[in-house]
Amino acid sequence: MIGAAVLAALATACAVGAWWLTSARWTWRAPRTAILLWQSLGVTWGLASTGALLAYALEPYRRGVVHGLLALLITLEYGVHEPHDVVRLTSLVAGLALLAVLVAVLLTAGMQTLRARRRHRLLLTLIARDEPAVPGVRVVGYPGAAAYCLPGLKSQVVISDGTLSLLSPDELDAVLAHEAAHVRYRHDLVLLPFAALRHALPWSRVVRDAQESVSLLVEMAADDRARRQCSPKRLATALLRFGTAGVPAPQGALGVSPGANVMARVNRLVQPAVELPAHHKLLIVTGSVVLTASAPLLWLIPG
Repeated sequence: MIGAAVLAALATACAVGAWWLTSARWTWRAPRTAILLWQSLGVTWGLASTGALLAYALEPYRRGVVHGLLALLITLEYGVHEPHDVVRLTSLVAGLALLAVLVAVLLTAGMQTLRARRRHRLLLTLIARDEPAVPGVRVVGYPGAAAYCLPGLKSQVVISDGTLSLLSPDELDAVLAHEAAHVRYRHDLVLLPFAALRHALPWSRVVRDAQESVSLLVEMAADDRARRQCSPKRLATALLRFGTAGVPAPQGALGVSPGANVMARVNRLVQPAVELPAHHKLLIVTGSVVLTASAPLLWLIPG
């Protein structure tokens, strides 16, 4: 019973932490560190929520969640003798169902993304071309402004003829550096669990805000990487141009597109805030690691 209470408290703390983090602005000063904290909160919330239900249901075994589940699988018996046993059985079904849903939506979202990228890569073999002015980049004959990347084992960066006409050479270099950062750091894998959780819990405002916050932080992290190689002002002006003339990236891709957060990124590039101190980052990273490890450990501790 104690294990279930601790796991429930941990899940609640993660939900409260996520709610607080959606409105925090220190995250803009250290987007990569904040992304790690978001990932830690998401993983811990999922394990703690399902673990609390299962720990309560398996409390009669007094072996913890993992060993309790193993014992249940071996015996295939779950006695219902008292009224509260019905509640425990309901908790068991709910915990297993929630765990199955979280895993299923993650796998489904991953498969859908992979299929969309595969279809788009096939399309690019038909309509895209190489351009000597931008080596290593695929160019499509589209008049609108488009710039995006298809991450994966065979990653590709794609731009349109409209982008070549819209941007100056320096602005184009900045945009390409931004897309290369997405590819290098596999930001698609960062976003995938949050998109899957949004599909699983579409009614949750916290989940929606979390996905939007992480999406913005991913773009800011790519901006930070890009401005090491190019002028931040050129990247800012490119973002402004895309904000009025750009088109959304296709499904399964990450790219420069118009949106409500463009001005936040532009202001951050033009007037950068003081970076978060290194010891603050270290404290957040350490806390994230401890938080992520806590839920699996609680699954093993007998109730």
